Amino acid sequence: MILFSRNPILAETLRRRAASLVGAVLIGLAALGFAAAADLAQSGFARAIAAFPLAALLVTPLGFALLAFLTLRYLPEARGSGIPQVMVAATLPEPERSPLVALSTAAAKLVLTVAGLALGASSGREGPTVQVGAALMVAVHRAFRVPLSAAVVIAGGAAGVSAAFNTPLAGIAFAIEELAAAYEQRLALLVMATVMIGGLVSLGIAGDYLYFGSIGDALPLRQALYLVPVVAVIGGLAGGGFSRALLLVLGGGSALVRRVRSRPLLFAAGCGLLVAAIGVATGGLTWGTGYEPAKALIEGEAQPLWFAPAKLLAGFATAASGIPGGIFAPSLSIGAGLGGLVAPLFPGSPLGAVALIAMTAYFVGVVRAPLTGVIIIMEMTGSRQMVLILIATALIAEGVAALVCPERLYHGLARPFRRTDPPAAPG
Repeated sequence: MILFSRNPILAETLRRRAASLVGAVLIGLAALGFAAAADLAQSGFARAIAAFPLAALLVTPLGFALLAFLTLRYLPEARGSGIPQVMVAATLPEPERSPLVALSTAAAKLVLTVAGLALGASSGREGPTVQVGAALMVAVHRAFRVPLSAAVVIAGGAAGVSAAFNTPLAGIAFAIEELAAAYEQRLALLVMATVMIGGLVSLGIAGDYLYFGSIGDALPLRQALYLVPVVAVIGGLAGGGFSRALLLVLGGGSALVRRVRSRPLLFAAGCGLLVAAIGVATGGLTWGTGYEPAKALIEGEAQPLWFAPAKLLAGFATAASGIPGGIFAPSLSIGAGLGGLVAPLFPGSPLGAVALIAMTAYFVGVVRAPLTGVIIIMEMTGSRQMVLILIATALIAEGVAALVCPERLYHGLARPFRRTDPPAAPG
């Protein structure tokens, strides 16, 4: 104790490292709890709808309207994905003062995202876990009286990706590509340490698992030479189109869009009705994250050809409604479904490999982060033997998507959070 008092630099260094350690552990635990709650919400909704098949046509629209009201009226910082909020918070001189990464916002984000999944929303928990992770890291550093910086916010958000998907390398890549505007050595060390600890906590409790299971068949190089460009272009067009349309709707880029969104609660209810109708028509296959059909496709089990467009429409309606929920998991699911849709064009090619390539193409087309896309999919499926094919796919898809939607999705979604004036109250 005397040594610390005589050496304040050493004391602050130890507090900083202790805060990073404690924060990373808490993020790993929070991600596991969030995942368990999300799974319970989805299974509960599925059981309820199995007993009352048409109840979704009433419950989901009303639930979307209620979540939109709560978010717009009381919790505007919790709306949407959560990743844009962290991107903005990392640029602030005093992120600890921002409600974007406050613990109350993180708690609301968690509860409202789980509530959305319990209503059949086609959303994920990974984006919200990024916001929760950043908020936890900020709170722990404040408790340890450690000065805050962009590195703290970014490290917390990146650890959220790592713990949510059990993909530590992807967490680091995501910090580089999306969360950090400038990547410095000090930031690199903090991010890597925090991501690895958060991932180890998840790994130690949940076990060593592949998020989407293991791909059984690799794609021969001769087939990849003609398959990859076609699938990458299709995925880039679809992903870029999704991003452009979502930014148009949420940004109010035209008079028609502004008129439609002038009553946000009614608009959210309409989005909920569309999500419910698609779910009822597809036997519930489009509700929730889409994890099960995507996993089946990766493992070589065919799904209905209409799954990809149906899931895309349900995911778009959920994201456009403005309720809290992530885009990551639905995008991966849509991408896998796209692979199943185009696989008949390439007879003799393994379905799992085609689904993996399409998943990479569509995901990169949406988020425009090719490094993150390749690493996260490689870690989730154990497909290291296809890494060069996935890199080529990601680069082509990113280039195509940039032509369709020049603005990157999360950067566009971050714009409203940079404004000082609060969003309009629901009417």
